[in-house]
Amino acid sequence: MQPNAIRRMHAEGRPVLNAWCSIGSPFTAEIMAAQGYDSVTVDMQHGALDYSAALPMFQAMRASGATLMARVPWLDAAAIMKTLDAGAMGIICPMVNTRAEAEAFVSYMRYPPRGQRSFGPTRAAFAMPGYGVAANDEVLALAMIETADGMANLEEIAATPGLDGIYVGPSDLTLGTQNGRLPAGFDREEDEMIALIRRIPEVCAANGLLACLHCGTPDYAVRAISWGFGLTTVSGDSRLLAGAAAASVARFRDLTRQDGTAGSVGDY
Repeated sequence: MQPNAIRRMHAEGRPVLNAWCSIGSPFTAEIMAAQGYDSVTVDMQHGALDYSAALPMFQAMRASGATLMARVPWLDAAAIMKTLDAGAMGIICPMVNTRAEAEAFVSYMRYPPRGQRSFGPTRAAFAMPGYGVAANDEVLALAMIETADGMANLEEIAATPGLDGIYVGPSDLTLGTQNGRLPAGFDREEDEMIALIRRIPEVCAANGLLACLHCGTPDYAVRAISWGFGLTTVSGDSRLLAGAAAASVARFRDLTRQDGTAGSVGDY
């Protein structure tokens, strides 16, 4: 079966740029995947989509050559196995707080004897010839650390055999560790949050794991790479759409008011 390009890039020390799709549309996903990202993640937790939308999104993105992943709704064996069967090469699992939860997550990702994944790769078998037990060595198990408990158990979680990486969602990490003192959001600048975020890649490096961070801007992603993060997500389809539309509208309003008369476009 095909190798996982993220594994190769991580082994070579090359940063992975990940796209994020939360709009349940194969066309939107196809557009995102065609932009040159190394990987694309379909958000089945907070995205406006479910499995019936995720599968055709994977189909639409196949031609891009990007490594396709998904964030599942929760630590749920059925959701994880079914999403792998759909062709995901990596699973991001939210709210992993203990070593026991990390062990359960890893077990759902792999076939016996290394796990308890049930065999039935409905789409994966056709999209990736030779798919089978060999997938054990290729799929990525990425646990999200998002709470005070998760941070307290970070070293134990990171030492879980079969775990491939840790994915940081700054919004939930802020809410989960700061007791409501700070609002949710990406690209944290508070000293205490930066300290927490920077601890993740240090622990990951000690355990040979891929450290991943969700970012709002390319500039922050480059900072994160300098801290040791190997995969960064920069924004996402809904935010990029809103940002581009807002910039277009703002430019239009600016030009039509340039001569002091709203609605007069002159020679534009």
